[in-house]
Amino acid sequence: MIQKKGIFLIKEFIKKWTVAIRAPFFTASAIPVLVGSALAWNMTGKFSLPKFILVLVGVPLFNAGTNLANDYYDHKTGNDEINIKVTPFSGGSRVIQNGVIPPKHILIGSFLFFGLGSVIGLYLNAITPGNLILYLGIFGLLSGFFYTATPVLIGYRGIGEFVVGLNLGILAIIGAYYVQAHSLSWSAFWISLPIGFLVAAILYINEFPDYDADKAVNKRHLVVLLGKRRAVYGYYFLVCATYLVIAGSVIFRMITPFALLSFLTLPLAIGAIKILKANYDKFAELIPAQAKTIQTHLFTGLLLSLGLVVGRIV
Repeated sequence: MIQKKGIFLIKEFIKKWTVAIRAPFFTASAIPVLVGSALAWNMTGKFSLPKFILVLVGVPLFNAGTNLANDYYDHKTGNDEINIKVTPFSGGSRVIQNGVIPPKHILIGSFLFFGLGSVIGLYLNAITPGNLILYLGIFGLLSGFFYTATPVLIGYRGIGEFVVGLNLGILAIIGAYYVQAHSLSWSAFWISLPIGFLVAAILYINEFPDYDADKAVNKRHLVVLLGKRRAVYGYYFLVCATYLVIAGSVIFRMITPFALLSFLTLPLAIGAIKILKANYDKFAELIPAQAKTIQTHLFTGLLLSLGLVVGRIV
């Protein structure tokens, strides 16, 4: 009986913290690792499975720390408390608001996940030439924690979308590439842009249902600054730029033509655009567009990685 109770408590502990760190959305941090590692193998033939696994674990650990810090500080500002338009994809994890985990424990959890990610980062830096991984890790940690933490409040100053796209696009892909190849490449930069645009698009479209609550606490992200109607065009830009950069990178021979496999996600992206255009000022009707944006990011990244692998084999 005692053993069963112990197992139950462990399961409940894991369940509530899985919700708190928003683990199902770690695809946003796993995809750039896949793309960067696949590009390294495509261009240099170098691939270390242990290093790949360490990066694949380390980046989501920073992602978890960021999510917990955001929940804690959005609670402190009252942002999540007044947000009544919560979707499966936006509005925070709600574990604080629902009384599942105390705020103090969320903050401690944030430090713990950042700490674990830092240990992996320091090890990777030690076995990789130079200190690039160290610098990327420091920037990722500080920008992740201070996204909503005072006094910096990155997400409140109209640059949050850029910083998220930078972290989970350009920097994560360059870092994953560098860990494998021990060198830098312009190809890594160009292929990182579409992933950065799409992860920024995930954040961006999630800001539409959060608009009223965010505006009330002066969280001045781009959707608040532009207003919902004009902000729709920002989403168009992010999606269109994704495919234009992929096509341009292939045309100018920066990446393999097999990367064009990623264009198979165009119907998903177009579907999200149509839904947003018709429902930008609504709530429940916008949820399918949020889901399609996440799917577009996920499958575009997977197809890019597949194209890079196929390009090396062929």
